[in-house]
Amino acid sequence: MSFQELGRVIDQLVKDRGIKKEVIVSAIEQAFLVTAKRKFGIQGEYEAKYNEKEDDIEIYQYKNVVKDVKDPILEITFEDAQRYESDCEIGDQLGVRIDNPGFTRVDVQTVKQIILQKVRDAEREILFKEFKHREGELITGIVRRQERGNTIVDLGKAEAILNKKETIPGEGFRPGDRVQAYLSEVIMTNRGPEICLSRTSPMFLVKLFEIEVPEIQDGTIEIKSAAREPGYRAKIAVYTADKEVDPVGACVGMKGSRVQNIVNELQGEKIDIIKWSPDMEVFIKTALAPSDVTSVMLGDDNITVDVIVDDDQLSLAIGRRGQNVRLAAILCGKRINIISKGKLQDKMRRAVENLTQINSINEAIAQMFVNEGIMCLDDLLNIDVADIAKLINSDVEATSRIIEEINVQVKEGIIKTQLADEEDLISASASPNIRAGTLTTSDRGEDSGSGHKGATDRFSDAEKRLREELAAFKLK
Repeated sequence: MSFQELGRVIDQLVKDRGIKKEVIVSAIEQAFLVTAKRKFGIQGEYEAKYNEKEDDIEIYQYKNVVKDVKDPILEITFEDAQRYESDCEIGDQLGVRIDNPGFTRVDVQTVKQIILQKVRDAEREILFKEFKHREGELITGIVRRQERGNTIVDLGKAEAILNKKETIPGEGFRPGDRVQAYLSEVIMTNRGPEICLSRTSPMFLVKLFEIEVPEIQDGTIEIKSAAREPGYRAKIAVYTADKEVDPVGACVGMKGSRVQNIVNELQGEKIDIIKWSPDMEVFIKTALAPSDVTSVMLGDDNITVDVIVDDDQLSLAIGRRGQNVRLAAILCGKRINIISKGKLQDKMRRAVENLTQINSINEAIAQMFVNEGIMCLDDLLNIDVADIAKLINSDVEATSRIIEEINVQVKEGIIKTQLADEEDLISASASPNIRAGTLTTSDRGEDSGSGHKGATDRFSDAEKRLREELAAFKLK
């Protein structure tokens, strides 16, 4: 079977498509193999080989050598087999070359379609591997068109998708615009690799800093974490082990030149550059800037953090619509609860009033309980009698009588065991998405409310961890 200049066609495909010669040859062989099976019977066993020396495709049909043929597609007589191979024997399998397969015009078209499909598949695989390897990089392309609100970006060898949700609020692109984005993900689909870009990811902010700040590129300064609310505000924590280098100043640049370039790229997004500290309390205080934090208490679960601020610093700590505390929580990888001193003192006052409902508990003992984190009678009932006796310097028998008195009055409905819930007790809280080993991403799903409103009381577990802080506040 003769195909003119097949080798030249293969070489041209290798040059134009950037596909290995072995891949194209394999695609051609598979195409002829599939066509041969369709023409001569799918139950038969065939092989297609490209003969580079003769620049031709050779098709072989394998048959079993038998005495009497029952299936001519699978079997050949011993006499006929000897014409091809003189030393063959009954039971052998003989490969018979089909010199003139008699392919029709439809068969040739089928071969062509299969080859083109195989070549396209190979191209897609090459593109997928090339861009999959570039995941996590900053990439630049030219805007070509808009499709269903998404921006299609030409990267040269392939097109990428910049989803509308991944664009900064308020920005728009026109065909021909040059756009810079973070290559977030490459997915293989039935239509080929889908290259996804993002301009809202915190990693986009990180990559921009890596470009603008040479000290980050050479490893002198390290970016520990980043948090963004795209188009509005961002926080980034930086650190250096070199005591002679100011990490914040290096990122800001002379007269703010470095950070200003990034702000312009992010459509005016405000960026807080924060010095990272291994001391989590110090880091959280810095992350909540510009507010002044009175104290920070880490929870036993190592995730929850309780922060106390002065009344006049509360709105600064929370930020507009909870933005400041939410970004700080994401930056630190913690859940931050904020309460003002005034609210804390008010809760302590109410806690004392709740405890002094029992005649046996005077104000001094109630204050002692509160300082130990026992905020209501319900807390008191959940503590071992011996521990309570030790706390108030009393004997177990007298303490048991107090507990019995509480239980009786609770059953009769005379007293309340818990503090009444009040709005604004906890001013704001933010719960970040935490991904171990990676920079955290922005948590858009939770809003802490505007100002002091809409906050919920999640401080019930925190009082027990604030013994030293509670003791510092004296009731008026």
